[in-house]
Amino acid sequence: MTNILPTYPRSNLEFTHGKGCYLYDQNGDEYLDFGSGIAVNSLGYSHQYLNQKLLEQSEKLWHVSNIYQISEQEKLAKRLCEISFSDYVFFCNSGTEAVESSIKIARKYYYETLKSKTKNQIISFDGSFHGRTLGALAAGGPSKLEPFNTEVNGFKFLDFGDLNKVKEAISEDTAAILIEPLQGEGGVIEASIEFIKGLRKLCDENNILLIFDEVQCGVGRTGKMFAHQWLDVTPDIMTVAKAIGNGFPLGACLTTEKVGSTMNFGSHGSTFGGNPLASAVGNAVLDIMLEEDFFLNVKEASKNLFSGLEKINNEFFNVIELVRGRGLMIGIKCKIKNTDFVEKARLNKLLTVKASDNVVRLLPPLILNSNECEEGLSKIRSTCEMF
Repeated sequence: MTNILPTYPRSNLEFTHGKGCYLYDQNGDEYLDFGSGIAVNSLGYSHQYLNQKLLEQSEKLWHVSNIYQISEQEKLAKRLCEISFSDYVFFCNSGTEAVESSIKIARKYYYETLKSKTKNQIISFDGSFHGRTLGALAAGGPSKLEPFNTEVNGFKFLDFGDLNKVKEAISEDTAAILIEPLQGEGGVIEASIEFIKGLRKLCDENNILLIFDEVQCGVGRTGKMFAHQWLDVTPDIMTVAKAIGNGFPLGACLTTEKVGSTMNFGSHGSTFGGNPLASAVGNAVLDIMLEEDFFLNVKEASKNLFSGLEKINNEFFNVIELVRGRGLMIGIKCKIKNTDFVEKARLNKLLTVKASDNVVRLLPPLILNSNECEEGLSKIRSTCEMF
């Protein structure tokens, strides 16, 4: 018996170390990682520059309370604002904490600006995944809360992509619309430009805030720093995490000045959020991602993978129904069980991640090179041949 709470269906694999896009198990066997810790290790494993910056900061200061000035945090916040729509950043430790922050900020905004105690409703969509705290679960739909014998008021759950349903659902109590521009757990499903632009218009017309959850699809995963930049629509609030720390626990909630200025002293906080060690790692990640050619590599790798997967799809139409996604966030919708595909891929020393809608996610590190693309495609082909 293990003393770990049984909340994960763990495989028998255990990895001892990683390098670049590869993980190594206890036997020394090499696995090409197309999961990246579920879109976390976007710069791969044992990255020399990240390790160096982590070590440098660890020898100076790990943690101080947010009641003091933290220069690395100030620097990271400034950089995130410079590359996004935002004016303020709140740092936390995870994606679900960032989402909780966004919900609190949206509701606080109308409590302060309209003195309203009822304009607190959040609209969210099926297929979404916003985290595992009660508020984040509520945004993921009522079925997510049922096993915990609880209800959380103030949420409406609608069909993803149906603008008319959104129009019908809006009331004077609607505070915000929360959406993943590109759903991850839901099966790598991208919102259309028309739908996102329609949401922005409805928000503007009805005094509603638009929140983008980019915990999985943000920070480079789609080939731009943030996924919504493909859609030319600006949110009022955005959540990020996962890749921003490349495996070090770090999350952030970004807001405009108009919205963020209503969060006064004591209205929110985090013991560990944005501490010196986490912020130093976040800055190191941005150092690399903001290099001139970084996203050119992501786009080239994406092009190679989509081209190869299209050929595999045509050849193994009994296994693969379709391929979708953007950048290096790719979904293979299967005709066989996606869990069977994931398991067979592991036998071929390829790591993938399942999602809803019978999808297998490919989320390789963004540093993937052409040889690793070809190796990954070869392993996917070999996996298809096993069915």
